[in-house]
Amino acid sequence: MTTRRDAVKALAALAVAGLAPREAMAATGEPRRIERVGVQLYTVREAAKKNLLATIADLRRLGYREVEFAGYHGNALAPLRQTLDELGMTAPSTHVGIEDVTTRFDATAEAAHALGVRFLTVASIDTAPLKTADDWKRLADTFNAIGRRARGAGLRFAFHNHSVEFAPVDGRIPFEILLSGTDEGYVAFELDIYWAVKAGQDPRQLFTRHSRRFSMVHLKDATAAPAQTMTEVGSGVIDWKAILALREKAGIQHYFVEHDAPADPMGSVRKSADYLLGLQF
Repeated sequence: MTTRRDAVKALAALAVAGLAPREAMAATGEPRRIERVGVQLYTVREAAKKNLLATIADLRRLGYREVEFAGYHGNALAPLRQTLDELGMTAPSTHVGIEDVTTRFDATAEAAHALGVRFLTVASIDTAPLKTADDWKRLADTFNAIGRRARGAGLRFAFHNHSVEFAPVDGRIPFEILLSGTDEGYVAFELDIYWAVKAGQDPRQLFTRHSRRFSMVHLKDATAAPAQTMTEVGSGVIDWKAILALREKAGIQHYFVEHDAPADPMGSVRKSADYLLGLQF
C-alpha cells in the first residue's frame, strides 16, 4: 500500500490544480459530468482499519475527491483532517448510528466539525419495532427533532436507506412516510440507488416525486434480475445516464461509490471510479 507521505508528495502538484491523474484525463470541461466523485469508506474497511490515512491517499490516486466516513478507526481527528487537506479532499458526510445523533449528539457533532463534515447520516435503523405506519410516522418526527438539533449546530441530518424501507406496512411504503413526514429544511436523504432498485423502485420516479430531497446518493450497480447481485458501477444494468440526468431535480450534491462486500475492495473502487470519471450524461 502506498504510504501517506509518498502519496502526498506524488499528488502535490495535482492537488493544487484540484485534479488527480485519472481526473485530469476526464476533466475536459464538457457539461454533465460528476465534478467530484466520492467513496464510502465502508467499501475499503479492512484497509482503513489497518491504516486509514494511507487508504485515503490511495483513494485519491484513483481519482476520488470526497470520502464518506464509516467510523474513524481510532485515529486522532487532527491528522485525519490534515491528510484530507493536503490531498485536496473533503469529507462531506459521516455514517453514524441513531444513538450517535440522539444520546451522543454533542461528541458526534464535535468530531464532524473537526473533520469538515457537513452531513450526519444515519446509515441504518432497526426496523423490527416499526410494525405500523404510525410507528414510521413517529420515526419521521424523531428525524425532524434530530434535524433541528443538527441545524442548530451548523450541520445537516440525513438518512440512508436499504431495501427494507420499501416493504409496505399498512398499505404504505415506509420510505414514502419518512419523505412526506419530514421537513426538508431539517432532514435530507442519501438514496442508495442499488437498494432502491433491488426493492423494485425506480430512482427517477423518486427524484421526480420528491424534488430536492436527495442531497447525496450511493452509487453501486446491480446485475440483471432475478439475482440483482451488487456489482461495480457501470458493470450492471442500472441506467446511470438516465438517473444522473435528474441530479438537479433530485438535489444531489455528493456522489459516493460503495460496494458492501467486494472480493477486491481497491480493485472494485478503481473500476467504479474509471467508469464514473468518464461518464457523460
